Amino acid sequence: MSLPKTLVLIETDPRTSPRPAEGIRIAAGIGAWKKTDVTLLLRGPAGYCLQEYPDELVDEDNFVRYLPIVAESPRPIYVEDSFTDKEALAGSVFSYETISPMRTAELIRDHDYLIHL
Repeated sequence: MSLPKTLVLIETDPRTSPRPAEGIRIAAGIGAWKKTDVTLLLRGPAGYCLQEYPDELVDEDNFVRYLPIVAESPRPIYVEDSFTDKEALAGSVFSYETISPMRTAELIRDHDYLIHL
């Protein structure tokens, strides 16, 4: 039997809001249960979650502590191409896959649960 799939979709700016850090913490936490497959999707300014220096983000400790756990997942971290500041991710230690809004819609449709922050 396959596990249900959960999509964590973050759209808020981690430089000004604590919500992205909380989303990363949630994704790492529920993924550790091994009762659901977790996928992380960053949309718009949420792409800054992957920038090289987490000390510039609100609640940086959550990024330092939990983002590496999420990145260990067999699924890629997705960044929608609505995030246009690709230069900000040039020094990122995290690999990610850029997707289109159409692929975002497919991901939302294909997952059993959606956590939207």
